[in-house]
Amino acid sequence: MVIRVYIASSSGSIVLKKNQQAIVSFLEANRINFEEVDITMLEDQRLWMYQNIPEEKRPEKGNPLPPQIFSGDDYCGDYEDFFQSKETNTVFSFLRLRSQPSVKDSES
Repeated sequence: MVIRVYIASSSGSIVLKKNQQAIVSFLEANRINFEEVDITMLEDQRLWMYQNIPEEKRPEKGNPLPPQIFSGDDYCGDYEDFFQSKETNTVFSFLRLRSQPSVKDSES
């Protein structure tokens, strides 16, 4: 299952950029395979992201903002959901991953 983090590379929002970087940094530090999808460059991916975020996670006005996280086609959540999973040490289940990759696995 591929973890996809939907980001906006050309956002003017410092908070949005920090949230995106926090997720990407965590995934890199924990050697979790993922791909970044820049919705400012890929219109079809932006539309796919909008259409696949559950109704209850959409803002009352406007479109959902990145970062948004998916495991395959399954919606995991936004930055707040990710942050909560980090705080409760449940990131791997949040990302729909079986367990943390071991150093041995990543070295082979």
